[in-house]
Amino acid sequence: MKKRKKAADWSQLRLGCRTETIYWVHFLDFMANSSSETGSKKIAAGICGILLGAFGVHKFILGYTQEGVIMLVVSLVGGIVTCGIASFVMGVIGLVEGIVYLTKSDSEFNDIYLANKKGWF
Repeated sequence: MKKRKKAADWSQLRLGCRTETIYWVHFLDFMANSSSETGSKKIAAGICGILLGAFGVHKFILGYTQEGVIMLVVSLVGGIVTCGIASFVMGVIGLVEGIVYLTKSDSEFNDIYLANKKGWF
């Protein structure tokens, strides 16, 4: 059985006969910055806005209950009445809001959406 050569640091991992470089420092730095309340809410709201935006899940994450209920009702009831057009529109709004959330810096996100409670866009 061949002995594996131990890497000098964790930046390189040997997998089979191929070496893949993993930038642990950047990953750990990202995770450390994302562990703050603002960063984690920003990421959770952004991803949920992109994936589940039509149902207003990202609004509930940020504490905007009224806006979340509006999006949910328009998507479900309006979607049935308009054969899905209202749900599509709410999905586009959620997608745009999710992208906007993720492109803001943590301080901008905190100022706009958590401190000032800007409900739409």
